[in-house]
Amino acid sequence: MDWFTLFCYSLCTAMLTLTVLGLGVSVFMPGMNRWNRRFFTALFTVLLLLMGAFLVDLIVYEFRDMALAEQIDVYFQYLLVSLPMPMFTGYLLHLCGEDLRKSTLFRLVIGLWGIYFILLGIAQCTTFLYYVTPDNEFIRGSWHPLLVAPLAAIMLLNLAGVIRRRNRLPDKYYVAFLIHLLPMTVATLIHAVIYVPLLVVFGLGFSMLSMFGIILCDQIEQYMRQQREIAHQRASIMVLQMRPHFIFNTMMSIYYLCAQDSKKAQQVTLDFTSYLRKNFSAIASENTIPFSNELEHTRAYLAVEQVQFEDGLFVEYDTPHTRFRVPPLTLQPIVENAVKHGMDPDSAPLRICIRTRETDAGHEITVEDNGPGFAQTNMDESEPHIALANIQQRLEIMCGGKLTVMPREGGGTVVKITLPVLQK
Repeated sequence: MDWFTLFCYSLCTAMLTLTVLGLGVSVFMPGMNRWNRRFFTALFTVLLLLMGAFLVDLIVYEFRDMALAEQIDVYFQYLLVSLPMPMFTGYLLHLCGEDLRKSTLFRLVIGLWGIYFILLGIAQCTTFLYYVTPDNEFIRGSWHPLLVAPLAAIMLLNLAGVIRRRNRLPDKYYVAFLIHLLPMTVATLIHAVIYVPLLVVFGLGFSMLSMFGIILCDQIEQYMRQQREIAHQRASIMVLQMRPHFIFNTMMSIYYLCAQDSKKAQQVTLDFTSYLRKNFSAIASENTIPFSNELEHTRAYLAVEQVQFEDGLFVEYDTPHTRFRVPPLTLQPIVENAVKHGMDPDSAPLRICIRTRETDAGHEITVEDNGPGFAQTNMDESEPHIALANIQQRLEIMCGGKLTVMPREGGGTVVKITLPVLQK
């Protein structure tokens, strides 16, 4: 086996692997819209068959008594290399919102592809386009450029179609389509004059993979935006699902304090108003907010709770570092969880400590309590875990943060949030 054949085998194997990966991503990638999924699944299926045909060609070429097998394999190579071209036209027109049945571009492309298909059929029983010798050697006929001409025309039409519709295409799609079409158009035109099947086959594979990579990045961005919207909606739901008994108890505390301690009643009313204002402003916030705002929200909430529980709740703040941003409703729900699941009239007072510090990696928030704690199981199985799971998801999506829950030495729970340094 000479070095060129070995190179072809290696390149074909690599392309097969990449094509299989592309097919797998097309089928299983979450968030990919239906048309993209269908187009790339069909496209990579065709590419997989094409690479398989080329690999078979390499194997068959080693045997000089398999001219018929070589003839059949070459036919499928020529057929498969042409299929992505009208597929691409249909995909382009769909993205631009055009009806395929009424599109002049699509009719021209299908007409040219039909001519190519007829010529390919003629090539199987004549020698003026191409033929395979009895000793298994592929020979181009004198009219071989005629066979490639429809494909070159399709590529030029597709290129013109993309440029003409550039204002109707997302920027990334426009760039991706040009990356696919320009090299392939050049390769097809060269192939019409010089026999370079390797250039066309692998050029098609690499250009399709490049286009897929760019569009996949765009799909991932869209998916992440959808996840941010979902996280924001969950935050809104958390606001709207404030505990009724918390509101009721607060209002009753204010009612009794009006007669017992009017100044204290005024302060509780102010704290409760601040808490409600921060809660509802979180609904309108789609981006991260300064941590100082979240800390104010938490202080207002705890001030109201301390009035109700009096000596049953103690809070310690150690927050010298506040110059960073967090998703809204990050700290307050964690503290509310600690109060809700940590208060026990028959036990010692609940102590909550809120700390912040700056690290080499970024920023760190710690909420520590001496309550009963809860098992660190799957974050989808219980009420406190659900709340923490929502916060964890928003941290990951909105700022690349991380939330960890661990038992506190001596009893209780420690919730730690770490944020990357880019949050400054």
